[in-house]
Amino acid sequence: MWRNIASNALTFLVVIFFLLGGVLLWAQNEYSAEGPLDQAICLQVPRGTNMRAVSQDLEQQGAISAGWMFRAGADYADKTQALKAGSYLVPERASMAEITDIVTKGGASTCGTEVVYRIGITRATAEVRELDPATGRYVERVQFNLDEEEPEDYTRVRAASDTRYRVALAEGVTSWQVVEELKQIDALEGEAEVPAEGSLAPDSYEIVPGDTLASVIERMQAAQERILAEAWANRVEGLPLRSPEEALILASIVEKETGNAQERFDVASVFVNRLNEGIRLQTDPTVIYGITKGEGVLGRGLRRSELDRETPWNTYRINGLPPTPIANPGRAAIEAALNPSETNYIYFVAKTLDPADGHLFAETLDEHNRNVAAYRALEAARDN
Repeated sequence: MWRNIASNALTFLVVIFFLLGGVLLWAQNEYSAEGPLDQAICLQVPRGTNMRAVSQDLEQQGAISAGWMFRAGADYADKTQALKAGSYLVPERASMAEITDIVTKGGASTCGTEVVYRIGITRATAEVRELDPATGRYVERVQFNLDEEEPEDYTRVRAASDTRYRVALAEGVTSWQVVEELKQIDALEGEAEVPAEGSLAPDSYEIVPGDTLASVIERMQAAQERILAEAWANRVEGLPLRSPEEALILASIVEKETGNAQERFDVASVFVNRLNEGIRLQTDPTVIYGITKGEGVLGRGLRRSELDRETPWNTYRINGLPPTPIANPGRAAIEAALNPSETNYIYFVAKTLDPADGHLFAETLDEHNRNVAAYRALEAARDN
């Protein structure tokens, strides 16, 4: 009898073992399988929350089929304690495994409301925008100049705990401009000295309320150092540049001379050719910097007396490069300065009255004079 009981018990345990194995295999497949979500959602993960609350939210929004399975899978993957606060875009049909990765990997939030502080050449703005999960596109809610009164929508968004913030730096802004505009961002604290011209990398930087102005500038400087070091290591041979600092100076001139991405390398070749041949650079942006020192925009054309004025940056009056950069160049301008096109160009002039149309390049003075005459004709036609 005891032998029968033992045999039956063993059979029962084997059955239970296989059933459990089947359940575990099924659960594992369900955890990794395509999810039920038929449209992307923006999942808010508040600070201090836990995986249970997140799973309940996901269940309510129809993103997962079983909260217990989501929690068990996250626990099995040892990710339960890795939950990161933020706003995350959960794509349609995302599996529970994919959603677990999204909410635990950290980094920048991927949806929700964000404020973008844009520091440009002529103005600085704050833009409140929100990601539409259905389209994956940001929708602008409000935009205003930083020196204007804050609209109510901005005040409301600033009070929300899940709002994200970024500072977007345009290519060609000066260090003085950057510091002055950062001072107007109420999400930042403290003061900072104006850093060396050219030392800030134009890019987009995520910030959080309470960050110091100095810490944001340090990040911008570290990014520019990395970009410059990489570009310098990959430069072509034979450049008339003795150091990364000289490369940064040339890149800043290229940055200010053209916003046309297609011709940066040709513009850089003109200046490299001039340096190689001992011809003065004769570029207006350096003259302007000698007048403004980067503190604001000149806002008018140059006068003859200013072109003749002696300043350390006036490349009509000095040989070679000016002593410092004249703005903060972006990665593309730095790479162009260190990998210019192989040309014999010595001159260039605007192609049309629209700067976006780029320039006409010339190898000889006669050719350049014809290009200048064509440009002057366009100016005359506009003024008549």
